[in-house]
Amino acid sequence: MAEVRTIGVVGAGTMGNGIAHVCARAGFAVVLYDLQQAFLDRGLSTIEKNLAREVAKGKLTAQQADEARARITPVLELDALSGCGVAIEAATEKFAVKAEIFRNLARVLPAGAILASNTSSISITKLAAVTARPAQVIGMHFFNPVPVMQLGEVIRGLQTSQATFDAVYGLSQKLGKTPVEVHDAAGFVSNRVLMPLINEAVYAVMEGIATAEAVDKVFVLGMAHPMGPLTLA
Repeated sequence: MAEVRTIGVVGAGTMGNGIAHVCARAGFAVVLYDLQQAFLDRGLSTIEKNLAREVAKGKLTAQQADEARARITPVLELDALSGCGVAIEAATEKFAVKAEIFRNLARVLPAGAILASNTSSISITKLAAVTARPAQVIGMHFFNPVPVMQLGEVIRGLQTSQATFDAVYGLSQKLGKTPVEVHDAAGFVSNRVLMPLINEAVYAVMEGIATAEAVDKVFVLGMAHPMGPLTLA
């Protein structure tokens, strides 16, 4: 596929504005879409605060932060993504909502463009099936806070092509992430492994084995987790 220069991001909420931030910081033009101006304004305000924080920490110069912000174009019409080589969907975690977005993205985006979802649990294969380009649909699961967390799960659907996977794996690296290859399954890797851990932590408290504070302390001090499973939950 052609080199990606412009990335569309669907959704300006917590994950979407973080994705727009890292894309713009990496030098890509970003078209940031949401349904209401208030959502866009809130997302852009968060991006500006996070860029300012990076300047204060010496990770960016003020000029670099200004240039990154200038690369982001907020839009209220999905058709404005028509020039994007990749679109990353970061809408609410409901299949019906994401499926409708994917149908519309498949209509709007150029024939060679990739459709990626930031979903943490919904089947990429199932999302791909609502489009006429399933080979170009892939999962691109970022972690919160997106500008800080290094990991990215790159999830193959059953029909995701090798070219699509290679392009998104490389894009993840350009965004400063460390991608891992994952195949489509419930919860992928992160949530598949995390949810049983959280459930067992809850059972340990429920059964009177230890307090919530004690359970979390075991994981922080004994297993070097940055926070315990109950705090994370």
